[in-house]
Amino acid sequence: MSQLDDLYAHVLGYFQRTRPTPKTELVYGNAYELLVAVILSAQCTDKRVNSITPALLQRYPSPAAMAQASPEEVFSYISSCSYPNNKAKHLVGMAQGLMRDFGGEVPSSVEQLMTLPGVGRKTANVIASVVFEQPAMAVDTHVFRVAHRIGLVDATAKTPLAVEQQLVQRIAPELIPQAHHWLILHGRYVCTARKPHCSQCGLNDRCKAHKTIKDKQ
Repeated sequence: MSQLDDLYAHVLGYFQRTRPTPKTELVYGNAYELLVAVILSAQCTDKRVNSITPALLQRYPSPAAMAQASPEEVFSYISSCSYPNNKAKHLVGMAQGLMRDFGGEVPSSVEQLMTLPGVGRKTANVIASVVFEQPAMAVDTHVFRVAHRIGLVDATAKTPLAVEQQLVQRIAPELIPQAHHWLILHGRYVCTARKPHCSQCGLNDRCKAHKTIKDKQ
């Protein structure tokens, strides 16, 4: 076993022991509701999104309902989130795309999801992973940061896609949906962007960034 394989086994084993059933913190009831929430979550906290979606989804409970709305109408429900003008347009366009191309159903493939307005690779991977339990690794800022700090990816992984590709090469397909949440939650609550809580981290003995800090002391 290589050093990198050993690191992956250690990290994944730690998460399996300490957080055996990770899940998204976005509140949703079906694939459409999660898709709406994930589109809203771009550069916005899950807490904020969860405060917006109840009234929004009560008014537009299905793709058919959202597809009939105007961006201006949707904007009035999501104005407190980041970039509400663009997101209102994306939500209406997404719903219209679902009705036009997929019979009102959220598709399961990443490629099909990415044909919808406002749905990039990260959002498509979230839906494929969370709803359809596919081995899709969504790389947001938390996953990107944690993967680099721990040393799961190397310096050539300078884009989210490169990080995704390196992670899926070494994580078993059946663990990828969980690993996505493990890395996000670790980045959100422990390995934070500013002042990471290294003393509280069960991975600090194997973390590349923590070792670098210790070597400088």
